[in-house]
Amino acid sequence: MADVLVPLSFFAFLTAIILVPGYLKSKDRTRLHETLRIAYEKGQPVPPELIQALQSGNEVSKDVNRSEKDLRAAVILIGLGLGLVAMSFALGQTEGADAQFSTLAGATIPGFIGLGFLVLWYVNRDKPKV
Repeated sequence: MADVLVPLSFFAFLTAIILVPGYLKSKDRTRLHETLRIAYEKGQPVPPELIQALQSGNEVSKDVNRSEKDLRAAVILIGLGLGLVAMSFALGQTEGADAQFSTLAGATIPGFIGLGFLVLWYVNRDKPKV
């Protein structure tokens, strides 16, 4: 039973990760269209930027600088990497060096991606907001 359940749950989880965000985005766009329809029926003005964003398929941009998003991603990923490093040292105390070095190796991936985002933030920090 476990031989079938484990691979099946992996593929179900993978499918959910891929499909659920698209479904939620579709629901949000449907609610936005419904709100615009009601506003139009009641005679409320609809901003042309909103209509243009809907036609182009882009989200309505929030007034956030790209470098701020890079810094946020860097902090999260570096924190994840440091958390994995701490976990590796805890595993090294209980299970031996093999678990410690494996977890340290896994911690390098989000850590270095976070450092890359930190470099992007440093390069783009003085650029104007888009």
